[in-house]
Amino acid sequence: MAQAAPKRSEDVAKASSGFHGSFCWNELMTRDIEGAKRFYRDAIGWTFAPMKMDWGTYWLAKAGGKNVGGLFELKGPECDGVPESWMSYLAVDDVDMRVAKAVKAGAKLMKPIFDVPGVGRIAILMQPGGAGVGWMTPKPN
Repeated sequence: MAQAAPKRSEDVAKASSGFHGSFCWNELMTRDIEGAKRFYRDAIGWTFAPMKMDWGTYWLAKAGGKNVGGLFELKGPECDGVPESWMSYLAVDDVDMRVAKAVKAGAKLMKPIFDVPGVGRIAILMQPGGAGVGWMTPKPN
């Protein structure tokens, strides 16, 4: 059963704060959001709270009342060919500067760097070996 909706992105910002180079957030990209929520509720004991976004609903996963990750549905033509998977995010001190260095080192920027109000500035990269990773400069709490 869903809990009350959080105050916009503030709850994500609290959970995603981290120091440079540390993993700070994880989210599941899935085509079966209800099945994924059921699985993690039944197997791990997570609860979920909806967060309305411009593009739909982002689900905050909670353990013991604390935000531990997020889930969103892969839908629309921009998601064709995107495999269901977990995406991990590293906290970085300056996402724009670090992405410039990453691209020089062989990474590919998968979409333009973007801001999530109340959360931070985010880049989605493919490292030279092909693994995807998110980098985030978290908004200061």
